[in-house]
Amino acid sequence: MNDLDFSQVEAVLVGFLRDFVHKNGFENALLGVSGGLDSAVALSLTCRALGPEHTRAFFLPYRLSSPQSLAHAQLMCSELGVSGETIEITPMVDAYLNACPSENPVQVGNLCARTRMMVLYDQSERHRALVIGTSNKSEILIGYSTIFGDSAAACLPLGDLYKTQVFGLAAHLGIPLEIREKPPSADLWDQQTDEGEIGLTYHELDRILFFRVEERLRVDEVAAKGFELETVRKVERMMIRSQFKRVMPPVAKLQNRAVGIDFRYPRDWQR
Repeated sequence: MNDLDFSQVEAVLVGFLRDFVHKNGFENALLGVSGGLDSAVALSLTCRALGPEHTRAFFLPYRLSSPQSLAHAQLMCSELGVSGETIEITPMVDAYLNACPSENPVQVGNLCARTRMMVLYDQSERHRALVIGTSNKSEILIGYSTIFGDSAAACLPLGDLYKTQVFGLAAHLGIPLEIREKPPSADLWDQQTDEGEIGLTYHELDRILFFRVEERLRVDEVAAKGFELETVRKVERMMIRSQFKRVMPPVAKLQNRAVGIDFRYPRDWQR
């Protein structure tokens, strides 16, 4: 599944970003950078598409964020010549937690993700810049994201690349080795890792997803490729349970042209 021509992938994604931003009447784009692989790759592609003068990066740490994350975010901005800014979200998040306390780390993580996106969309208005998302296909398919948090964006350039493919693209783009080699993490608490939360390595997860989604094999056929049946079923359950995250909010149809059902684009007026 990794036999992609990453030169071609780069060309397609750079063209996609440039076309999307410009056809919507914008010249600028911005991203939240975490110091991790996905945001580094998305930032690099956006910079190539629009130029560093039209690309802005924001690091939005919470008090539990790793100092290494800030260092890696600053490294990427420095290497690309992109304007980077740090906005501390701790006062915003803790103000809410003081009123509505929670010891649930997932709940706190979701709150941080939505607070970050709130800040990014405010900065989007201030700088007239579209928000570029950083989610990859593996995360999208299993719902490993916060709805209206890190899943919110104007577009998702990495949305059709599995995580292991993002690693390959990162190497092609020359993303620093220290970013590519560290364990993927949402940086929600000390020693937290994506693979630990998911319960599978990305290598195994992506192969299961590839067989199930790209090759459209049945669950039992995927298992026959060398996986535990219960592991495949677990991935299947994650996809099913997270379907609501991958669609626009459904509209209950009451009239002739319901938005999202019968009416989707301005060109529909001509029908």
